[in-house]
Amino acid sequence: MNEDTTGAARTPLGGSGISVRPVGLGLMGMSQFYGAADPDTSVATIRDAIELGVELFDTSDYYGASSATPGRPVAGFGHNEELLGRALKGRRDRAVVATKFSARPTPEGRSFFDGRPEYVRAACEASLKRLGTDRIDLYYYHRLDPAVPVEDTVGAMADLVAEGKVRAIGLSEVGVEVLRRAHAVHPVSALQSEYSLWERGVEAEVLPECRRLGVTLVPYSPLGRGMLTAAFGRGTGFGREDFRSTLPKFQGENFEHNLRLVAELERFAAGAGATPGRIALAWLLAQRHDIVPIPGSKRPDHVRANLAATSVRLSVDDAARLGAMFDPARVKGGRYGALNTSPDDADR
Repeated sequence: MNEDTTGAARTPLGGSGISVRPVGLGLMGMSQFYGAADPDTSVATIRDAIELGVELFDTSDYYGASSATPGRPVAGFGHNEELLGRALKGRRDRAVVATKFSARPTPEGRSFFDGRPEYVRAACEASLKRLGTDRIDLYYYHRLDPAVPVEDTVGAMADLVAEGKVRAIGLSEVGVEVLRRAHAVHPVSALQSEYSLWERGVEAEVLPECRRLGVTLVPYSPLGRGMLTAAFGRGTGFGREDFRSTLPKFQGENFEHNLRLVAELERFAAGAGATPGRIALAWLLAQRHDIVPIPGSKRPDHVRANLAATSVRLSVDDAARLGAMFDPARVKGGRYGALNTSPDDADR
């Protein structure tokens, strides 16, 4: 871990030469999946985040293209990138912009994935225009296209790096074999996957392989889609436009059980003089300095609260206790339900 001139800790994105402060901002919720958001408020939140010291901003061309319920009105493909582009006018050099390609909407409100080399280039050009910039700092392959070898897709991404349109490349939600194959074509700087106290699937194989290859892990949903902030209680409901209404962890007996785990986190946090969300993020940051979580938020006060996690110091025993508290065997419900066909990458 490096230090910047202000003394704030910085985390490198793989071997790209890019480093960022250790908590970024996921923007997906400003365009879809978690209810309505006001565009002007979203732009103001992004600008406030810059002033607060956030550097890594995570978006996708897909964000805005789908709703939680197929067939419902949506903001539109590219909406989230356009928001970020608006917010960064006059501020571009203060931000590390991460966006993604491959997910494409269908007229029925579902999605498919396109990894063809010609589409990689077309998608990049379109993203650059929407973002109002001449380079993308971190360009992710959002989800794999099963019809295209990953080597071909990453090869096209490498061409964009050579041309200066992209500074570093990343992958999202892949296993170790695909990560190795992609890394052999061009160094992968970051891998984005869900990781939090209550979702630990990357720990067995993916995270160790990232560390072997020198790839930074960028966890999305690091606060369990809001659950780890203790924002919900018994009887909380999620409307049709809220993605959580379809997720097993948030349904019925699973939800009631998981609330009891969060109550344990609340008690721990109270003893530490912190909020549950701050402790949950601090647990991620305590794993090793090669992780950059991207909690999402629609409000500046939430951004400020998330950044405060960098000041929390957990002992080895504290981290182990928290890990045991949310041992995967104790958490009820899978990641996705049968209706979930759209990619999602960031949540507060």
